[in-house]
Parts: sequence; structure tokens; C-alpha cells
Amino acid sequence: MTTVNVRKQGGAAIVTIPANMLKLLHIEVGSTLELQVLGGVLMARPAANKRRYTLSELLQGVTPKAIARLHTETAWAREGDPVGREIA
Repeated sequence: MTTVNVRKQGGAAIVTIPANMLKLLHIEVGSTLELQVLGGVLMARPAANKRRYTLSELLQGVTPKAIARLHTETAWAREGDPVGREIA
């Protein structure tokens, strides 16, 4: 078992993970961790890699007809005068 201290850095609480533990978890500086508390125990594990989509995948199925329908459905949000301090 390894013991570490929680310290303050700016507005955050920082815990240092020793290098040997990083190697055991196959993570490095800059990796993303999932944190979870179970029964009063803090658990940290490498976060699952999230799939990155290409622009063509994101736009798949977008047609001029779909854009026109979206434009019609959201017209109410673009009409009218400013009601607060937004820039006109």
C-alpha cells in the first residue's frame, strides 16, 4: 500500500500518483481517469476511450430538406428584438 498526501493547488485538491502505480495502470501524465466512490473508498481507473467521429460521419444523413425543416422549427428562436443585454 502506498500513502500520498492531498494538497491544494489553486482551487483544486491534488493527489500525486507515484510513477510505479502509473505503470501498473498503463497510464501516463495527461491520461483521463474515472473516479468513483464505493463504500467510502475512492476508486480511480483509466477512462474508457471515447470514439472520435469524423466530420463526414457527423454530417451523415444531413440533407438540404432536413436543414430546411430545422430552420423552420427553430425560426422562433431567431425572431424578435433583444430582450436583455445581448448584442443585436
